Amino acid sequence: MKEYPAENIRNVALISHSGAGKTTIGDAMLFISGGNDRFGKVDEETSVLDFDPEEIKRKTTISTSVAPIEWRGRKINILDTPGYFDFVGEVRSALRVSDGAIVVVDATGGVEVGTELVWQYASEYQLPRLFVINKLDRENTDFQRVVDEINDAFGGKAVPLYLPIGKESGFKGLVDIVRGIALTTGADGKVTQVAVPPELEGAVKELKERLKEAACDGDDALLEKYLEEGDLTDEEILKGLRGASIAGKVFLVVPVSAQRLIGIAQVLDAVSDYLPSPKDVPAARGKVPGQDTEVTREADEAAPFSALVFKTTADPYVGKLTLFRVYSGKFLSNSICLNSTRGRTERVGQLYIVKGKNQEPVAAVGAGDIGAVAKLQETLTGDTLCKQDDPVVFPAIKFPAPVYSVAVHPKTKGDEDKISAGLTRLTEEDPTIRVERNAETGETILSGLGEVHVDVTTGKLKRKFGVDVDLTTPKIPYRETIKGSAKAEGKHKKQTGGRGQYGHVFIEFEPLPGQEFEFVDKIFGGAVPRQYIPAVEKGLREAMQEGVLAGYPVTNIRATLYDGSFHPVDSSEMAFKIAASLAFKKGCMEAQPVILEPIVRVEVTVPEQFMGDIMGDLNKKRGRILGMESKGHIQVIKAMVPLAEMQKYAIDLRSMTQGRGLFTMEFDHYEEVPPNIAEAIIEEAKKAKEQK
Repeated sequence: MKEYPAENIRNVALISHSGAGKTTIGDAMLFISGGNDRFGKVDEETSVLDFDPEEIKRKTTISTSVAPIEWRGRKINILDTPGYFDFVGEVRSALRVSDGAIVVVDATGGVEVGTELVWQYASEYQLPRLFVINKLDRENTDFQRVVDEINDAFGGKAVPLYLPIGKESGFKGLVDIVRGIALTTGADGKVTQVAVPPELEGAVKELKERLKEAACDGDDALLEKYLEEGDLTDEEILKGLRGASIAGKVFLVVPVSAQRLIGIAQVLDAVSDYLPSPKDVPAARGKVPGQDTEVTREADEAAPFSALVFKTTADPYVGKLTLFRVYSGKFLSNSICLNSTRGRTERVGQLYIVKGKNQEPVAAVGAGDIGAVAKLQETLTGDTLCKQDDPVVFPAIKFPAPVYSVAVHPKTKGDEDKISAGLTRLTEEDPTIRVERNAETGETILSGLGEVHVDVTTGKLKRKFGVDVDLTTPKIPYRETIKGSAKAEGKHKKQTGGRGQYGHVFIEFEPLPGQEFEFVDKIFGGAVPRQYIPAVEKGLREAMQEGVLAGYPVTNIRATLYDGSFHPVDSSEMAFKIAASLAFKKGCMEAQPVILEPIVRVEVTVPEQFMGDIMGDLNKKRGRILGMESKGHIQVIKAMVPLAEMQKYAIDLRSMTQGRGLFTMEFDHYEEVPPNIAEAIIEEAKKAKEQK
């Protein structure tokens, strides 16, 4: 594939609700443009874009794939993103390096939850957008109804660029509204120009006037001419629409049936004509490493080299493949660059242009283009690569925090190290995954954006790293404490012939809110010799690891050693450690022991209509509502909720809000568990102990 200057490149993300047909549209574009010699299809497992074994098995996109398409002297880099909510991290990273987006809407479902979410993400990056209404060959579809839905949902700026010829199974082509010509598509994707059907002439005339008005929004000189003369030439309309589209003042709409290849060529035309090149968007902004000085990088090959890594794939056999977008300058194969995010130099080998799972070696990747490089040592997703003597750091990609966790256990003994190594590699590939070892429960916790996300991750773990795992709900890291005070004696005396063991202490236990543990020495007159006092403290600290109610660690406690006795021969550090432990067990049982549970601070963001259901559900989960904040039609509910009630909240919230709710949570503090729940926890702990 030849090199293209930045003005002839289009970087476009395909985004939609799950199942709208993004991948089929991408595969159809490849076929129509000659980038693939046959039309790859998801259902037939021949898709160029859905090539990962998990995607083939599930018949749905789970990670962003890239395909370059050559069309009318331009290069269009298509980034096909997942539609399923669990993989929004992939959507965000693709949008971060795109200059425009194609929003695919399923004609059978109209504007859906996922459509609203991806629209919101594209709005955050202020991307120009093009609507593609797919599946218009299906029953009970209506192009105008979907256009009206789009306008109701997204501010009334959507205007059809083409009209469909025929409905449902009779859908056979499009009318180009600006040029006033009709185009039908054959089974092989070939487009034939025909006469405009008489029944559409009125609608075409009316919509052309709307397109003239939209064109004027993109060009003041055109507006002046239109007001003076009342008309614009077709060339002026096209020029004005490009300006209005790039400025986000109009969102053009194209009707298609990707399965039948109808409208695909026109989508490519629309991307080429109405979405921006890297030259048409503001220059990339970054900072000088270690400084607050802002710098810009123009999409120019003469500028210093800079690029942003937006995706990393990990494979134990192939190695690591790093995908990047060049913002300025030229990235050369077999060169050295700086990873300015980490302050490390990287030796760069062969560069590639990526098409699905295939890589084509290239000598260089120019400004505005997307490429890949294998086996970088230090670089991860979100890092900036740049020229060593002219460094810049671009803002990192913002990924959502994981909200769904499972405990991971190896099916085969001895695989713990393999699990750790495999999951570490997978976190490099997917920054929305988090892996940590919970020291209190002894479990390895895998967190992601939902049940399917975690399932896919463990599937990759098995396929790529040969580790099969069982998943369980993570144990809650409860703790124990005391509410009252108590004095207790601990005496360890043992005589077995020869030297015996003797340790004897009196300790007072009392609550200590806000502090884990304090040991106070109040021994006078040598009742306990000085050399044994550290052993008493050590014995208490060890005993605190297992509380008296359910075996959870004890916290918020003060222990005061105030008396004791010793034997000149039989006393030892071990004897006093055991004596302290005995005193601890007696004292805690008499000092009103209670179980504490972790409380998390939760923020739930939902459309207004779901607010009542969400608040009711949080109350059922023993949550305490702290307040609400309104952002238009969106409500943010803040609450404190026990972690035990939030284990499956990612699934619950999705169900209650049809996938339109989002939430974040972080640990805040520990609180006493209600007595009825404490009883159940104690009973469960007893059963677990008996089973052991």
